Amino acid sequence: MSDTSEGNRLGAYLRARRGLVTPEQAGIAAGGTRRVPGLRREELAMLAGISADYYLRLERGRDTHPSPQVLDALARVLRLDEAERDYLHSLATPPPRSRRRRTPERVPARLHHLLAAVGVPAFVEGRAFDVLAANELATAFSPRLRPGENRLRSLLLDPEEQAFHENWAAAAAGFVAALRESIGVDVDDPRFVELVGELSLSSGRFRELWARHDVRALDGGTTTVHHPVLGRLQLHRDKLPVDGVLLVLYYADAGSESAEKLALLASLVEPKS
Repeated sequence: MSDTSEGNRLGAYLRARRGLVTPEQAGIAAGGTRRVPGLRREELAMLAGISADYYLRLERGRDTHPSPQVLDALARVLRLDEAERDYLHSLATPPPRSRRRRTPERVPARLHHLLAAVGVPAFVEGRAFDVLAANELATAFSPRLRPGENRLRSLLLDPEEQAFHENWAAAAAGFVAALRESIGVDVDDPRFVELVGELSLSSGRFRELWARHDVRALDGGTTTVHHPVLGRLQLHRDKLPVDGVLLVLYYADAGSESAEKLALLASLVEPKS
């Protein structure tokens, strides 16, 4: 899986994040000509309170299990948030000798009943953003939410999905960062290997974002979309974990224009008597 299949994942992550921190952000006077856009190795080592030689061993994979204190010091200098810091620690944690085989993702029967009962666009997604099930309102909201679609692939390769998002650039960056967070240490998972390989070949934007090594949980929040019939909608998004999959719901503030538009959409998909 490109960089994640390499043995030195810790070094790759440190190198990528080091390149994203400017000297000014770290409190260092840039001065003179610099060959790297971010911090030099020796600068990061100095600010983290470790020797330059030890940091070089970390980045080159000669020492893959630094102490939690060293990792926290590096995370501080690299300006990592909580999710990114946890990811850094996971890269330095030895994997278990034997991992349980991951079972196929399945949608519990009660979720199918719930999808049919809720009056908002709702669907079930897997760890790699595969759509596993959806209600009629979700597919009317976006045909890319049909079971069998992959949300990240649609976002990066489908022009209609790109136009659907008011801030496509932020959505793409968030999804790619969330994919890395979802992968975690499961770098040999066949589904992740397949998806990252496909997108690495077909999307230059994916390659750029993947090289940043951003890590972010794509949880609930708000989003603004442009529906081809309803126009602009401002919606909340909630993600609820259920038995290894995620139930995703989109809904609007009560009484808002977006709520009225969702109600109109619901009336259009209701079966006619």
